[in-house]
Amino acid sequence: MKRSREMEQPPNPAVNKVAENYKPTPSEADALRAYLAANNKRAPRLKMTSNSVGPDHANALVGQVALMKAVGTSDSDFFDGLIRQLINVGSPGVEPDEAGTNFMLSIVKGLQPRDQTEAMLAAQMAAVHAASMTFARRLAQAENIPQQDSADRAFNKLTRTFAAQVAALKDYRSKGEQKMTVQHVRKRDLMTAGGYAAIA
Repeated sequence: MKRSREMEQPPNPAVNKVAENYKPTPSEADALRAYLAANNKRAPRLKMTSNSVGPDHANALVGQVALMKAVGTSDSDFFDGLIRQLINVGSPGVEPDEAGTNFMLSIVKGLQPRDQTEAMLAAQMAAVHAASMTFARRLAQAENIPQQDSADRAFNKLTRTFAAQVAALKDYRSKGEQKMTVQHVRKRDLMTAGGYAAIA
């Protein structure tokens, strides 16, 4: 989606003056601090030109390494392939769409994948979310019953898939976090009146 002309125009000086004199409320100040703190930790965006795609960073190598860490990989081939796939899904037209791709990438980064499996699942979740929103729009704009039924079926399948993906990610992560607790239990502690082990 391209930005409108209004968004590209420089800000009005009068509006800037009001903004400079504005004193944020305590909750707004907290929100600003949280935003700035998170922004300092955030990996760079992607910058696209007619013939190249790369990190929006002063140093291309540092930017790429930061992005690779953000998507849970140290393999540049995997990273390049994942970025190409996100560009394909995030660009509805023929030309690569920078805003759409960065939105897809932000979903992946926001899920904080810890390895390539999690990165792939996060990319799939981003794709399913985008498709869900497409069919939500089609459902809202349906002009007859067949269109409504078709969009409704697709939307329901996609949202159920997304819920399953969330569960799969949670399950995959929890398997890596399982801990075994070993307890030393005395023989007399195991005996109860009914002969059962009383282990709390």
